[in-house]
Amino acid sequence: MTGLWEQAMTTLYLCGVSVVIAGLIGVPLGILAAASDRAGRAIVLMIDTLQTLPSFVYLIPVVMLFRVGDFSAMIAVVLYALAPAVRYTAHGLRSVPPELIEAGQVCGCTRFQILTRIRLPSALPDMLLGLNQTIMLALSMLVITALVGTRDLGQEVYIALTRADTGAGLVAGLSIAAIAIIADRLIAAGAAGARARLGLTGEGHA
Repeated sequence: MTGLWEQAMTTLYLCGVSVVIAGLIGVPLGILAAASDRAGRAIVLMIDTLQTLPSFVYLIPVVMLFRVGDFSAMIAVVLYALAPAVRYTAHGLRSVPPELIEAGQVCGCTRFQILTRIRLPSALPDMLLGLNQTIMLALSMLVITALVGTRDLGQEVYIALTRADTGAGLVAGLSIAAIAIIADRLIAAGAAGARARLGLTGEGHA
């Protein structure tokens, strides 16, 4: 309807790959932060530093190392969107009821089995919420990465801004919002289903 299909698919590609990479990095870091207090303090310090840096700062070292283009944008998005994946994973693992862990220990489960069969499945709703927030941050950062030459919806917003074209900017912005809303609804439904399978109710677990 808007003629922005190619840009929307580029946005999905950049956001999707960046979120997958952020998850592959963030989930192990969250597991480590939940398992060790010392490692947790170091990881939280790193995440707090990344969160307090202005979004434009991420582009400077990335462009110096990799020049402009989609790859540079992807690295900047991963760094910017990494924090929720780490925080929600660590929070979810720490929130697992001790009774479940004790039951696993009584049954003779190893630490790895307790992690993979008890703690991670129980933390899945929180991890899905972290994935949701990671997607939201990735989409917001893609508008900033238009400065390094991406060809997505963020670039359309940037072009409309330079031309003071309110209509084009609004259409591109609403297209990004539509992608974010669809992702949010899908992940929220997945989190609700995970809670239902685990027998959890209410919002307190999140």
